[in-house]
Amino acid sequence: MRVEARMVKSRLVLLLFACLSGGCSPFVYLNAFSPQQKAGEETEFAYGTLARQRLDVYVPQTVLQAPAPVVVFFYGGAWDSGKKADYRFVGRALAARGFVAVIPDYRVYPEVVFPGFVDDAASAVAWTFHRVQAFGGDTSRVFLMGHSAGAHIAAMVALDARHLEANGHTPGQLAGWIGLSGPYDFLPLKSRRLKRIFGDPAPPSTQPVEFVSPGAPPALLVTGDADTRVIPRNTYRLEARLREAGVPVRKIVYPGVGHGRTVVAFSGLGDDVPLVDDVVSFVAEISGFERVPSRASR
Repeated sequence: MRVEARMVKSRLVLLLFACLSGGCSPFVYLNAFSPQQKAGEETEFAYGTLARQRLDVYVPQTVLQAPAPVVVFFYGGAWDSGKKADYRFVGRALAARGFVAVIPDYRVYPEVVFPGFVDDAASAVAWTFHRVQAFGGDTSRVFLMGHSAGAHIAAMVALDARHLEANGHTPGQLAGWIGLSGPYDFLPLKSRRLKRIFGDPAPPSTQPVEFVSPGAPPALLVTGDADTRVIPRNTYRLEARLREAGVPVRKIVYPGVGHGRTVVAFSGLGDDVPLVDDVVSFVAEISGFERVPSRASR
């Protein structure tokens, strides 16, 4: 039975990435395989007045510590696509491990260009600081996390203090941040679409590596060495810059792993990528969180 289950998972992963390479978004289908935490899902909270300024909250049903650590997750989509409803599997996976998870939508191109999506993200983080205690979250243990373009957004909020300061907060209030397969140092731009989003030429102020400074929040940087969409040197360069500044940073490189698998891992498909365990370990190390064990270890 275990062999059959693994074969089914492998086929599903192949189908998902065939869809991804064909230009469609496969991630919505992963919701069907995620831990069912529907009783802990509360949706469509407004952190602004515009249509895409809404967020969902996922509350753990198993609580070992109260209040619980908080993870604000920003999905990817090349800064021009994506929706929070497709990433329920991420919120459910985090809630199953004892976190309060917050997943915002944010405005994307062509509605906005840089830094509009970063400004939205900072507003969502400010909402989290103001409101997450009502969901059992600990405002002293708020972590940001993002995948792909969402990792760029999380990095900009964590490293460029201007975005949180505009919302009455500072990066010093963050316990840490987690970047999954993120673009942090990607100039010069070659894509016409990216030039429209970031400027032509794009200024250095669009790059997270330009804002590293001593006292920045601790970071976990994750990538796969087979990532051809956002090449791993982005992670290596940001890690080096953080270390030079004396910022606590942990880097994980998964062998043979491509771009999408660092978010697909939250669905439980692809057991060879221990991403959720690595995220939980990082949060536990930084904040003293008592870990909720994974299903595999129970």
